Amino acid sequence: MSLADELLADLEEMAEQGDIAEFNDEQDNELDTIEDVAMDIDVKFDSVKNIAKLRDGEQLRSIMARIKCYQESSQRREALGAVEADPVYQLIVEANNISVEIDNEISIIHKFVRDHYQERFPELESLVPTPLEYMKTVMVLGNNLEKAKNNEELQEILTSAVIMVVSVSASTTQGSELSQESLGTVMEACQMAFDLNESKSQILTYVESQMSFIAPNLSIIVGASTAAKIMGAAGGLTNLSKMPSCNILLLGAQKKTLSGFSSTTLLPHTGFIYYSELCQAMQPDLRKKAARLIAGKVTLAARVDSFHESPTGDIGTKFKEEIDGKFEKLTEPPPVKKTKALPAPIDGGRKKRGGRRYRKMKERLGMTEFRKAANRMTFGEIEDDAYQEDLGFSLGQVKKTGTGRIRGPQVDNKTQVKISKSLQRQLQKQQMHGGRSTVKGRETSGTASSVAFTPLQGLEIFNPNAAEKKVAEANAKYFSATTGFQKVKNEAR
Repeated sequence: MSLADELLADLEEMAEQGDIAEFNDEQDNELDTIEDVAMDIDVKFDSVKNIAKLRDGEQLRSIMARIKCYQESSQRREALGAVEADPVYQLIVEANNISVEIDNEISIIHKFVRDHYQERFPELESLVPTPLEYMKTVMVLGNNLEKAKNNEELQEILTSAVIMVVSVSASTTQGSELSQESLGTVMEACQMAFDLNESKSQILTYVESQMSFIAPNLSIIVGASTAAKIMGAAGGLTNLSKMPSCNILLLGAQKKTLSGFSSTTLLPHTGFIYYSELCQAMQPDLRKKAARLIAGKVTLAARVDSFHESPTGDIGTKFKEEIDGKFEKLTEPPPVKKTKALPAPIDGGRKKRGGRRYRKMKERLGMTEFRKAANRMTFGEIEDDAYQEDLGFSLGQVKKTGTGRIRGPQVDNKTQVKISKSLQRQLQKQQMHGGRSTVKGRETSGTASSVAFTPLQGLEIFNPNAAEKKVAEANAKYFSATTGFQKVKNEAR
């Protein structure tokens, strides 16, 4: 059922329900107009020229004629004053706007060709999704799908893997052949798309050649096509130079309202700069940062171009090198961590407790004199085993110390009284065997003797106190309190 039949059926249903029971002559005329519009819609599907009028339109023809005229004239003029007043700049803006319309027109033509050609080869839409490649494939195949095998023209359009899938699907398709009229309509639509694509390529070529003259520094950074889009959206190079970088970043951003659909795939704040070749060459997670960086340099380049400075593009080249250097810095891998030893721990001196309580604890838990003597052995002396069962276990110098004390007093060398060497010799002499001492139990009689071995007489018994006796006699003789002078020298008077 066509659209006109559906409209008539709805009107008849409404008339039966009594909603439009009364009609005057004006309403009858309106009904006739609706039928005419519906019939026109049916006619549009039979001819591509009814839905795609840009190729034969006056606007595209005028722009292409002016582009051809400017291309033929090789005269170069200096940019003076506001660049918006230059006719070349105005032509660039118009050409840039119409290139967007050409893309929309090609999409409409692709849908038209797809709707008509799916009767012959319905699987081709999913195998070749790109519009121009799809229409080129349709032009090559036509009604004869056997051409898909070993076709040189098809090899220039599609890859070998896609050609193999297309040839297999063409041999098993359930589509029916198109009539000559329908096939001619499809071929005409494909040719119209190719003509529009050719016009677009000429427009882009001219825009690139002229943007390097109007805005050389801006074109070096983002490219001629993107520079023209940015200038067109900003309303001219002068307005672009007055805008901050945060606003330039949003030029060309389209806000899409998807009622009922998820918006996770939409990228907010993405305009012409984000979709430029320089930004798209970066990794997806770094593109927004790259777009902000490019927008800052675009602002500076636009201000330079608005005052007609650096016509050779030296400043733009410098900005481009800075952008590339920062991009390399963003994409370089992190430095490899070097394995190094841990530093020495910073341990401060331990705080030791002092005082009588701590000293008592050390005396209680310290090593006893008995244990020290047991651990000490005499060099060159055979030790006796302490037990018969444990061979080699001795008591060390426990039996040799002469003291029966298990724990001796703790002596602190710092607080020990220091004595002179003469007093040490005197104490040592008193502790010798046979010496006099005031200590109880160490007294010796005057007849005590000792046996000495001499090389002249061999064994000899002598009195060990004889030397002391001589000293005592000498002291009594010379230092006695009762004796006088032994000799008195008489001096001659």
